[in-house]
Amino acid sequence: MKIGEKDAIIVVDVQRDFCPGGALPVPDGDRVVSVINSLLPYFKTAVFTRDWHPPHHISFSENPRFKDGSWPPHCVAGTPGAEFHPELKVPEQAIIISKATERDKEAYSGFEGTDLDEILKKRGIKRLFVCGLATDYCVKNTALDGIKLGYEVFVIEDASRGVDAPPGNLAKAIQEMRSAGVKFIRSQEIHG
Repeated sequence: MKIGEKDAIIVVDVQRDFCPGGALPVPDGDRVVSVINSLLPYFKTAVFTRDWHPPHHISFSENPRFKDGSWPPHCVAGTPGAEFHPELKVPEQAIIISKATERDKEAYSGFEGTDLDEILKKRGIKRLFVCGLATDYCVKNTALDGIKLGYEVFVIEDASRGVDAPPGNLAKAIQEMRSAGVKFIRSQEIHG
């Protein structure tokens, strides 16, 4: 699949807290970094989303159940855990989107409460290539919102990882995305 001017890669939440050793690690979350780095040179428009939570965010629980609305504190704005993975090559001209910045609002999608759609439309972007962490939460919601907003959306399977919490959630998320019209591809299918 040839990448052109109307394509954008959206790298979702590849942050320290979502990688092994972080507060809310996605199994093998760090394995997406080298795949994403290999894809970035093909894209003129690269978007990096990040959870950028206030300290007492609505999703944080003292006794987390590791499901929607009940997570351990993670990706608190300005903390080391909220930083992008240290080996992730964020280009100088990358668009950084901070999400879930309000205490009383969850925002799994890179479009929710942000100006991402306006930025992409101004650039004439038509196709989105979504990857990152976690497939069953923020990748899924970003991809589904992309479809709703009229983009053609691809999820790069080997550049994404799911948390599968609760168990079975990952398979359900993939089915939900497919049903909505999201296409799944692998990194080796992408070229300049």
